[in-house]
Order: sequence, then C-alpha cells, then structure tokens
Amino acid sequence: MHLAHYLGLLHRAQTALAAALREVGRAHADEADIAHLTEQEARRCDQRARALRPFADRYAEQAPDEPERLHSELFRGTRTGGLGLLRDLQDLYLMTAECDICWTLVGQAAQGLRDTGLADVVSEGAEETTIQLAWLRGRMKQAAPQALVVA
Repeated sequence: MHLAHYLGLLHRAQTALAAALREVGRAHADEADIAHLTEQEARRCDQRARALRPFADRYAEQAPDEPERLHSELFRGTRTGGLGLLRDLQDLYLMTAECDICWTLVGQAAQGLRDTGLADVVSEGAEETTIQLAWLRGRMKQAAPQALVVA
C-alpha cells in the first residue's frame, strides 16, 4: 500500500510549510498582517501535522524526500523589500498548493479504505488549506501593484 508514502509526504509538507510561514513572518515583520497571519497559519499547519500522526503511525509512515526537496527548491529563504515579499508569498503559495493536492489524494485513499477518521482529518485539513490558498492569493494581489509598478 502506497498510502504511507503520501501520508509521509503530506505530514512533512505541512511541517515544512509551517517553518516557511514563520520565516516569512519574521522577515516581513514590518507588515503587521504578514507577521500575525503567517504565525496563525503556521500554528494551523502544526495542528494538521499532529492530526495526521495517528494515521501515519497506523499506515506505517514512510519518509519521502519530496517535501524537503520542495522546500529547498522553492523556498531558499526570505527576500527583502516589496518584490521580496511578493516572491516569498508566491513560494508559500506553491508550498500550500503541494499540501492541497496531497490532501486530495490522501482523501481519495481514505474513501477507498473506508477510514472515516482519516477522511474527517482530510476534510478539515483540505478546507483549511483552501482558505490558506485564498489568503495567499489575495495578499499577493494586494502586494503586486506596489511591488511591480510603483517600485
């Protein structure tokens, strides 16, 4: 069964996203909403990772390298200035999109296994991830004119 692979991927992607959110929040602390909301979203990622733990244990979580590779390729640290904020938010968006598709795939497996506990965790995690994506998209739209035109 390959579900363990995707549970590992999702668990580690949530952990990597939480770390990246915190790093962006610290780097752009001058943007009050960024500092506050990235910490809030990082805590949600931590909660989702904890919620996955029992299922990862049940299905013998394997530890694939993809999330770290994704983190290192897409997020090599923060940048400065308005354009830097925009690029950092874009990196977070791509990392969140990785989580989003993993929630979808793990959800399909949960349905196939008729594992209602996992399906419940997936449903909540997927819903929260959709909200994260919407926030990141909106915040990038807000930052884009200043970073791309006025700068």
